[in-house]
Amino acid sequence: MRFSSLTDRVKGDAADAWDLHYLAKQASMKGEDVIVLSVGDPDFATPDAVVDKALRAIREGDTHYTSISGHDSLRECIAERHHARTGQIVTAQNVITTSGAQNALFACSLCLLDAGDEAIVLQPMYVTYEATVQAPGAKLVPVVLDPDNGFRLDREALEAAISERTRAIFYASPSNPTGISLNRDELAFIAELARRHDLWIVADEVYTDFVFDGEMHHIASQPGMYEHVITLGSMSKSYAMSGWRLGWAIAPAEMVDNMEKLALCMLYGLPGFIQQASEHALRHCDADLQRMREIYRRRRDRLYDALSSMKGLQPLLPDAGMFMMVNVLGTGMSSHEFASELYHATGVSVLDATAFGASAAGYVRVSYTVSDAELDEACRRVGRFVESL
Repeated sequence: MRFSSLTDRVKGDAADAWDLHYLAKQASMKGEDVIVLSVGDPDFATPDAVVDKALRAIREGDTHYTSISGHDSLRECIAERHHARTGQIVTAQNVITTSGAQNALFACSLCLLDAGDEAIVLQPMYVTYEATVQAPGAKLVPVVLDPDNGFRLDREALEAAISERTRAIFYASPSNPTGISLNRDELAFIAELARRHDLWIVADEVYTDFVFDGEMHHIASQPGMYEHVITLGSMSKSYAMSGWRLGWAIAPAEMVDNMEKLALCMLYGLPGFIQQASEHALRHCDADLQRMREIYRRRRDRLYDALSSMKGLQPLLPDAGMFMMVNVLGTGMSSHEFASELYHATGVSVLDATAFGASAAGYVRVSYTVSDAELDEACRRVGRFVESL
């Protein structure tokens, strides 16, 4: 059978890294004694008030076609929230709702990049970035961040990566997988490059609500960025709504118009009842968000303390999010070997971080989206495994 070249471009090289995770998930569904720390799906239930709002909206008939860009009231809510956080002046016309932030990321790639263009991505990077950039035929140019420098921004490497073909810089802050959040000076440097070289910036900020240490900084706050930056957000992590598939992009109105034309072909609008529930969460459920953030913070500290005491393991304390990067080379094993042997010996699944790029070789990504009891048990099993080596 013959398929288009697009099907090859969207495969990416990181797909195999998920095989172990899928194996663990299947075992978990069968009731086997496994602890899945290889994915970032919040273990919290969606807040009751959000579920109730969705059910009311369904009963009231919000189950038909909706505006392609989303309910005006939801878009206004997202714009107001963005303005309050960044100071950037935007309205509902600068917002389009999407089927999760991943859909927004993919739409940005299709609307910004042509075949032969280049897009710079900070690496380690989320696994779908490679296929997303390659889909329109563009080339992904990784800027490798040094683990010995805590995966902080390498300014010289970033500037050196810019060529006459560069159209955009993609990054996530806070990062998945590292949990590192770019600071004000780092963002000012990226913004200056964007203005000087007339580049687009795609800022993936889906973990913005889970910053534990310090202040969350937004590139949209930098001067002169209105015509350069697209900010992505999502309900998935902040309100434990990963399965609801509601995300957004905040961008110049012209960009939103182009994304709307694409959405007309791909989505034809999102379910109205999900939009109503999402707006309710954004306006009324910050207490739930804060509660989840504090639990994640406690789990992060609990996991870091446990892993730091284990011979051969060097965890990196994340600024934000729900993942921890752990250097396992001190065990004498590669990250792939460690993840595989750990799972088969203990039933604890972690993700070989080379899925996020070569710069993460030697690291595994550990999720703390399980209960305290499961996390403690997982740490005991990891400890026994490391001692047995």
